[in-house]
Amino acid sequence: MQAQTGSSPAADDIAKAEDAIPTRMHALLERAPMSIAFTRDQHFQVVSEHLNHLFGHGDHTDLSGQPTRVVHVSDGAHSALMERLQASFAAGRPVDEEIEYVRADGGRFWGRLQATPVRWDAPAGEAMWIIEDVTAARQLRMQPTWIGKHDPLTELANRAEFERRLAEHVGSRRHEPVSVLWLDVDKFREVVNATGAEVAEHFLYHLSQMLITKVRASDIVARLEDDRFAILLPDCDQHYAQIIAEKMRASVAGFRLRWGLHRTRVKACLGVVQLHPSLENVDAVMGAAAQACAEAKAAGGDTVRVFVSTAVMEV
Repeated sequence: MQAQTGSSPAADDIAKAEDAIPTRMHALLERAPMSIAFTRDQHFQVVSEHLNHLFGHGDHTDLSGQPTRVVHVSDGAHSALMERLQASFAAGRPVDEEIEYVRADGGRFWGRLQATPVRWDAPAGEAMWIIEDVTAARQLRMQPTWIGKHDPLTELANRAEFERRLAEHVGSRRHEPVSVLWLDVDKFREVVNATGAEVAEHFLYHLSQMLITKVRASDIVARLEDDRFAILLPDCDQHYAQIIAEKMRASVAGFRLRWGLHRTRVKACLGVVQLHPSLENVDAVMGAAAQACAEAKAAGGDTVRVFVSTAVMEV
């Protein structure tokens, strides 16, 4: 009896899937609206069409195969970046920073570089770079008016700007309800101790960007200090503010930070307060929100508490 030869249908499917990977990768690099490059030994190996265009290359020129030095403003700047990449990758951390780059025609721009090894078990091998033109955003952040109103780490409104916006509503004769949320991350000091200050700062940045997605364009999200945030909700009464707070609490609990080899998650407490005539000034409103949040902390964390004014209870 002659033995059967040839591969099984399952093996054929696996082989077809593997053969399709290069085709899919080529399509991704050509069509995805992202500037991506794969580098090795200080050379660009494969470059997306968008990255080529970002650096002023087109149909007749290509960064693929060229030294990574050609997009940097000087030998020193390039060498310093290579040292930072090597140190960060060896420590299990990606690189995320803004760098001044040079285009093919000599023009310069500021780009946000997000770089990570393709394989964390081989940090000195191939790396993936994602570059975004942040020139306009950087120029905006350099304006004194922006600096005075924003937190430099998270780019959210700072406490002074939040309180200024809140003051526009305190004592207002307008009849629309206004609420404030106070958010305090639970046990954030443990995250700092476990992962280090750099990873913790990245966590706060990405957490803040997530919080923005949970509110309306008319709402204000601010970083007050450390791991404490506040949210101003115009035209929002206590009932709906509590619903928003519960959604934010659940979103924080479900949020995961993946930063290189580091993984972390946290929970948060929120205090809710609706503006009322008994809260006569900004300090009173902020104090009420903080008090409600403290009560949530005392209840064990990962919860929401609502401040109820004694003046309201007596009515």
